[in-house]
Amino acid sequence: MDYFKKLGTANLLMLILCAVIIIVAEYLFLTGDQMHGIFVGLWAPTLLGVMIYLKLVDHGSK
Repeated sequence: MDYFKKLGTANLLMLILCAVIIIVAEYLFLTGDQMHGIFVGLWAPTLLGVMIYLKLVDHGSK
């Protein structure tokens, strides 16, 4: 539980959102809508990149 406190609420919610995006993308891809599945699947790494960028900016200002 200490790990979740250290991670923070906002980061935890964004990671859960990334997991949901991946599940939705897999569902779309496997049900025959491949192009939409790929499109939605690209949102997760983009969101993770934004999280990393914001963390770097936050650490740079300290």
